[in-house]
Amino acid sequence: MNSAADVWEKVKKLMESDLTAVSIDTWFGDVEAVALEDTRLVLCVPSDYKRNIIRTRYLPVVQKALKELFSFDVDAALLLPEERDSYAAGDAAPVDPEVEKYTFERFVVGSTNKFAFTAARKVADEPGGSYNPLFIYGQSGLGKTHLLHAIANRVRQNHPDYRILYIQSEAFVNELIDDLRHGRDMQKFRDKYRNVDVFLMDDVQFIAGKDSSEEELFHTFNTLYEQKKQIVFTADRPPQEMLRLEQRLRTRFEQGLPADIQPPDYETRVALLKNKALERGISLPDPVLSYVAENITSNVRQIEGVVNKIMAFQELMGVQVDVETTIRAVRDILRSKENFLPSADTIIQEVARFYELDSAALRGQSQSKEISTARNVAMYIIREMTQLSLAEIGQQFGGRHHSTVLNSINRVEKVMKEQPELTEVIRDITNAVNSAY
Repeated sequence: MNSAADVWEKVKKLMESDLTAVSIDTWFGDVEAVALEDTRLVLCVPSDYKRNIIRTRYLPVVQKALKELFSFDVDAALLLPEERDSYAAGDAAPVDPEVEKYTFERFVVGSTNKFAFTAARKVADEPGGSYNPLFIYGQSGLGKTHLLHAIANRVRQNHPDYRILYIQSEAFVNELIDDLRHGRDMQKFRDKYRNVDVFLMDDVQFIAGKDSSEEELFHTFNTLYEQKKQIVFTADRPPQEMLRLEQRLRTRFEQGLPADIQPPDYETRVALLKNKALERGISLPDPVLSYVAENITSNVRQIEGVVNKIMAFQELMGVQVDVETTIRAVRDILRSKENFLPSADTIIQEVARFYELDSAALRGQSQSKEISTARNVAMYIIREMTQLSLAEIGQQFGGRHHSTVLNSINRVEKVMKEQPELTEVIRDITNAVNSAY
């Protein structure tokens, strides 16, 4: 897998599990791979019409195939031929229009996110100023990534010469691991992250517990901070709750400005619904707005999903949007996640991924300390998140006796009381499981 073209051929092959051969040939047959960057595959699409279709209908399928191929998130940038001509070797690809849409003007501000919004805008207008680093934290789907991209877009507009780097922490970790495994010159890795004017890292909590990554991030932070370069992190929790994070790195996070984002209140949810609907060219009646705002309360992504489904229902069914239609259109989304029970397979996969092990190792007979610990954690989480009996859990791990499963669960509970860091590990894995559906 040495070239972008090779990667693209493998991606198209993986997409066959989700799309028909006709669809792949129709929409991707004349799409060419231009370059493979660290966390992005750059593609050239022959027309704006085809690019819009791919972006709106098929981009998740492409990204899914890329993740399956690389085992971490890889974006796909879609260029037109005229944009490809200006794409010089070694330069970053033009900003994707999907990223450009994340602006401060399009961020719906309410009482639960106003402080974070104001701080982010201040940072974008005065990078490297008083609020450095800025640490934005809150649950998934509340707009943290939107604010990161809004900062990047505002700085790019005001300072075209600034070097801006956005990275997901998981991609940072995987890139570092890949470089270490292949014995590459680490100076290139360090130059990439330390020679920037604005450094934006999403979901920094994934760094915790990964010694080499923490070490590199620590020195990257120090280098940028000493040069008065702007640093912004997002996470799902405040620094003081990152118990597995090195103290020296946690101290760096805490020395800046922490800003939390809470789930949107009713008024903000109504405003979000109106904005999302107008972006898609539809107008929702007040009763529909009220119904959805009262029932969808968790995050912005769910609200956007509701609007998409209402719009699709209206287009396909040709019916007027009212409360009754809305209930029918969003029935699946309105179903509480509390009723969702993940499979044991999903939990085992996420535990194995967290501990960087193979799922088969967890199900196997190895008694090594690392594998046994991961296996015990998997059993505990399965017991907590599913309705499987101890005997049924044992069947997932090579037919282990129910008493063995119970002992493993009790062992995890005991360690959690003695070592709060394990509680944080289980929290991270549980969040990953919840995000997997």
